[in-house]
Amino acid sequence: MWQPIVFILSTLVLYLYLKLILGGNSVRVKEDYVAAKQQFADLSREQEGLKRENAKLSKNCQDTIVLYDITKEICKTLDEDEVFTAFRELLSKYISVGDCHFLRQKEGLLKYPNYNVMPLRLDQHSIGYLVSDGIKGPDQEKFYILAQQFLLGIKRALLYKKVQEMAIRDSLTGVSSRRYLMQRFHEEIARSDKFNYKFSLLMIDTDHFKEYNDRYGHFVGDAILREVSQTIRESIRQIDLVGRYGGEEFMVILTETDREGAGFAAERIRQAIEAKRIKVYDEDFHITVSIGIALFPDDSRQAQPLIDKADQALYQAKQSGRNQVCIYGHK
Repeated sequence: MWQPIVFILSTLVLYLYLKLILGGNSVRVKEDYVAAKQQFADLSREQEGLKRENAKLSKNCQDTIVLYDITKEICKTLDEDEVFTAFRELLSKYISVGDCHFLRQKEGLLKYPNYNVMPLRLDQHSIGYLVSDGIKGPDQEKFYILAQQFLLGIKRALLYKKVQEMAIRDSLTGVSSRRYLMQRFHEEIARSDKFNYKFSLLMIDTDHFKEYNDRYGHFVGDAILREVSQTIRESIRQIDLVGRYGGEEFMVILTETDREGAGFAAERIRQAIEAKRIKVYDEDFHITVSIGIALFPDDSRQAQPLIDKADQALYQAKQSGRNQVCIYGHK
């Protein structure tokens, strides 16, 4: 009789025990589920953030590649006009632009009254203006960034031009430097030898220059040299070349010019300088020059012997009283 009752009580105890255990686990499972769900949501948000960051980095990378490509293309040339042509062609590939021009003078802006104007400067000096039209709002920032690459290309071209100018021009007188002069001298020898041409070499020395320099100072001496070099340039043809050989001495290469023609040209230079009035401060100076002439190929076919013979003729002009023209081999 008691066995059924014991069985029922045992079953009831077991049921209550299992309910107690399972109820506790259910709470923990629910808590774990909520925590896992929250972690999943956090990971999803983090993943979305990483996607946005990746998209941003990808865009920045693409923009950098675009800038690199534009810079590479416009820096292939050192000519200002070609730099702009390359920039204008590349610009249309990346943004919508109606019109774009590179202007060197401010007066040119009058032709484009409603255009956007971007001044371009190098070392605080204006080098021109980039004018544009038809660029929509979203592309304005892109245009500005791309324009900076154009400015880099223009600066590079201008700096190269400046360096080249410094290499071939004497800083004081503005005529050819000795290095460039000698390079052209050797080229003229080779050209004249190849085509059987004559050319004449003039060595020109400023008379009494040391006395002027010592008495009045280097400022006056520099002014004299500038005026002498300018007068020489004005007295020869465009195809001829004048350079500062050293100190107060100048060299002139008269291409395809025989002895008689060289004599006339040298006399024209001498007379022009003699007639010139050079005013420095309150002083007026009347300067003269002595000129020696040698002829290729009659006097020599080589550079240094030709210079030596022109110098010998110059020495003869000095010894004969200065302010004269002497031709090598002629009394």
